[in-house]
Amino acid sequence: MTTILVTGATGRVGRHVVQGLLEAGVDVRALVRNPLLAGLPSEVEVAAGDIYDPAAVERAASEVDAAFLLWPSYSAEGAEAVVAALTKQVSRVVYLSSLNVNDEQPAASGVWGEIEVLLADTDWTFLRPGGFMVNTQEWADDIRTGDVVRMPAPGAGRSLIHERDIATVAVRALLDDKHVGQKYPLTGPEVLTQAEQIAVLGDVLGKPIRVEELSADEARQAMVDQGVDPSFADGALAYWSSLVDSPEPVTDTVASLLGRPALTYRTWAEEHADEFRVAPAPDII
Repeated sequence: MTTILVTGATGRVGRHVVQGLLEAGVDVRALVRNPLLAGLPSEVEVAAGDIYDPAAVERAASEVDAAFLLWPSYSAEGAEAVVAALTKQVSRVVYLSSLNVNDEQPAASGVWGEIEVLLADTDWTFLRPGGFMVNTQEWADDIRTGDVVRMPAPGAGRSLIHERDIATVAVRALLDDKHVGQKYPLTGPEVLTQAEQIAVLGDVLGKPIRVEELSADEARQAMVDQGVDPSFADGALAYWSSLVDSPEPVTDTVASLLGRPALTYRTWAEEHADEFRVAPAPDII
C-alpha cells in the first residue's frame, strides 16, 4: 500500500489533500501539532509533531512513499534542517510554492523560492498557485456586521484559485511520477479586481456591500497590528498596488491537468456564503 505524508493537513489546502488521497485509496499519515484537535478522518494515521521540529518531521516521514510539503512561515529560517530531515526519509516531495517564484533567481524569490532550492536534489514537483480564494474570508467579519469593506488597492486584478483545485492537482502529482520535475503555475479561470470579488459576494449573499479604499499607511498599520512582519506588509502592499495596472496572469494549468475548467470565484462564494452571514440568534427556552 502507498503511504503519503501530508504536512499542513489541518489547513485550507491540506484537508482537501487528505480527503483526495483517501478517496484514491492510499494510506495517509498527517503531521499535526495536536492530534486531539486535528479533526481528521479516522482512517488517517496521525503523527504528533511540529513542522518546525526536524526530529518530528523525520519520524513522521519514516517509511512513506511521498510527501506533501507546506511550509507555513513567511521566513525560511529553520527550513534547511526540516527539509533535510524530510528528504532523509523520502525523496518524492510535492511542495506548495508560489506563482511569484522567479526561475532565474529562485533563492531571491522569498521563502517559497528558498525552499524550492533546498528541494533541488529530490524528486520534486512544485505547485505554484497565485492568491487563494479562501483568503478573502478575511472580509467576513466586516460583511457579517455591516455593509462596508475597507481594503487597499480595490482595483488590484487577481486570478485567485480555489483551494480545492490546488489540492486536486497535488493529489494527482503525489500519485503519478509523470509529474516529477514539473513546475505548475496555478490560477483561477479569470481576473477579478478585489472590488469585483466583493460585488460577487454581495450578489451571492443578496446584500449590497460598499468598498472603501484604505491608504497604504492605514493598511500597513492594520497588518502590523495583526502580527504581520512589517517588511512582508510593505511587500504585499507594493504587490497589490502593482496589480491595478498589471493584473495577475491566468494560466490553463488546472484545466490541462484536471480535464475541466478551474473553479470560479462565484462557485467558491456560493460554497462559503454562510461564513459571511450573520449567525442566527440561539433559541431561548
